Amino acid sequence: MTTQTSSQPEAKTQRAAIPRWVTALAPVWTLVALVIFFGLSSQSFLRPQNINNILVQVSTLAIFGTGMTFVLLTGEIDLGISSTAAISGMVAAQLFATLKLQEPIPFLAGLLVGTLIGFLAGFISTRFRIPTFMATLATSFIGAGLTTFVSKGRTVTTLPEYARFLGSGRIFTDAEGKGGFPFIVIVAAFCLLTAYLILRYTRFGRYVYMTGASKSAARLAGVNTNMILIAVLTLCGFTAGLAGTVSMGRLGSAQPDPVPSYLLDTISAVVLGGTALTGGRGGIPQTLIGLLIYGTLRNGLDNMPNIDIYLKEFITGVVLIAALVVNVVFSGKSARDKTV
Repeated sequence: MTTQTSSQPEAKTQRAAIPRWVTALAPVWTLVALVIFFGLSSQSFLRPQNINNILVQVSTLAIFGTGMTFVLLTGEIDLGISSTAAISGMVAAQLFATLKLQEPIPFLAGLLVGTLIGFLAGFISTRFRIPTFMATLATSFIGAGLTTFVSKGRTVTTLPEYARFLGSGRIFTDAEGKGGFPFIVIVAAFCLLTAYLILRYTRFGRYVYMTGASKSAARLAGVNTNMILIAVLTLCGFTAGLAGTVSMGRLGSAQPDPVPSYLLDTISAVVLGGTALTGGRGGIPQTLIGLLIYGTLRNGLDNMPNIDIYLKEFITGVVLIAALVVNVVFSGKSARDKTV
């Protein structure tokens, strides 16, 4: 008994010996290590054009991740973002290509569809006490089915101009229309910045953290946790709808099937940055770091021709697991209700 009692304070002292700023920045060290490794392994990795490519590649995930961060902070999850994005993009494309409706009606209709699906998932979950993963799984089937029905299984290539500009437009181009900065990066940055300000400086943001830290304690403090859950799922539906229309413009077509990788990539990126699946800990800065880690890893592997293309997914999984373990070991001991 004496040995056990004396070893516990010693273990606490060893943990306390590590400065908090070191443990809190564990994902940043992961990102730095990846940048150094790929920078030394590939001559093209640190070139401005490739950095630009990484930003474009993670921009769609950043829009998805904005809404998913809110949901995860409450300790819940949304499994329907891929199908929500698909139906939002398809509705916007069909209204423009088939019904000949002029902008901004198709674009706004796509956002509205995504928002309504998110609201429906939140209402069902709170009204009937259904876990959010089941409610959003059900709405994902609804969204996928509607996408197939609306598209009749066909790809639509006549797209709304708003979607084309947001997804593949550029600003600050030269006289010949070349170069410039991708507008999709600005859209992603605006989403992340707005979400950061909401979570950091508004009462709603504090309620989101409180709900994730402890729903029962939040209720006792007077927080309507059901309304918070509905709000964050509605917001996640909105960002999924925006990501769907922007992605449609970037790819140049509206697809009849959801992209399954959007869900896993989004959750992986958000959690990699340090936002806890159990809720109450994390935020937009962590999501941004996670997005950069994910984009750096994907792009870095693509810039290493010596790696077998069939092994890249395996290597990605191994590195992601290692990064998650490092992040959890170094930062998982902090209180769950931290807002920074």
